[in-house]
Amino acid sequence: MRLSDLTTLRLGGPAARYLEAATEEAVVDAVLEADRAGDPLLVLAGGSNVVVADEGFPGTVVRIVTRGVDRAGAALEVAAGEPWDPLVADCVAGGLAGVECLAGIPGSVGATPIQNVGAYGQEVAETIRAVRVLDRADGTVRALAPAECGFTYRSSAFKREPGRWVVLAVSFALEASERSAPIRYPELARALGVDVGARAPSADVREAVLALRRGKGMVLDPDDADTFSAGSFFTNPVLDADAFGALQARVAQRLGPETGPPAWPQGDGQVKTSAAWLIERAGFHRGHGNPEGIAISAKHTLALTNRGHGTTAELVALAREIADGVRAAFGVALVPEPVFVGHRW
Repeated sequence: MRLSDLTTLRLGGPAARYLEAATEEAVVDAVLEADRAGDPLLVLAGGSNVVVADEGFPGTVVRIVTRGVDRAGAALEVAAGEPWDPLVADCVAGGLAGVECLAGIPGSVGATPIQNVGAYGQEVAETIRAVRVLDRADGTVRALAPAECGFTYRSSAFKREPGRWVVLAVSFALEASERSAPIRYPELARALGVDVGARAPSADVREAVLALRRGKGMVLDPDDADTFSAGSFFTNPVLDADAFGALQARVAQRLGPETGPPAWPQGDGQVKTSAAWLIERAGFHRGHGNPEGIAISAKHTLALTNRGHGTTAELVALAREIADGVRAAFGVALVPEPVFVGHRW
């Protein structure tokens, strides 16, 4: 099995051993068997946030294909292998609010707590009430409360301790409502014609989010090479006051005193700024790269795409070129969002 067939980037060499696990018990058994054998292990589901080396993976690849959604009122327990976007669609259709702004995100339910996926003002951590996991450190299965998951911006305890946890199921506490959670993202509010903080019909919010994402090449489409990506490749930098002040000075020096970087205060003294803005002002534009291999998306500066004949080595080289350019121009270190398998950042 070539892992390029299992990733949205369509990159990655062969797996030494490949199996699919369709039940939670099968997932646990496969993982523990690999651990007992001392075999390197890669757990995949939707393959939407992973960059696999061209050489492939020299161990066991377990693909989680579990299914199941149990609903009790506004609470859901969902198997890790369930595709994420159809779940969002079902929640909206079923009168459940809280994840409508996360429509169109590829991948599986089990990946969402790992990345603490977020978009258009929502984060999945806001609605997660428990994550059932296999702890490979001791072979036990248990449920972790949100505080134990260590959610932060685009991260979690699962991401900070790679390899320890295997997500088996996720429980959500949603709101029984046909109307969305309050709209926080100005671009989405404008698309809906409402004020920031207002609510709107959840179905309208989902459709508006999908339209915005399609315009940025962020909804998978086999006829659109701009969607063969890992989504946003870099997270938006979150800087302390001193680092943001230094960035402002570098921007003024490079672009003129009337120009300032985007700034979103985080409430803890830190400031989030825009990775896309920094990339563009450092001289990298849409389409930069190999038009037949790896290039920045023609629709969105944060997405690195495989135009059909790319390699993982080419992707990593372009990502490093961009990060080095931003560091040289503005003194900010960009952090990749995808998980790297078989190579280092």
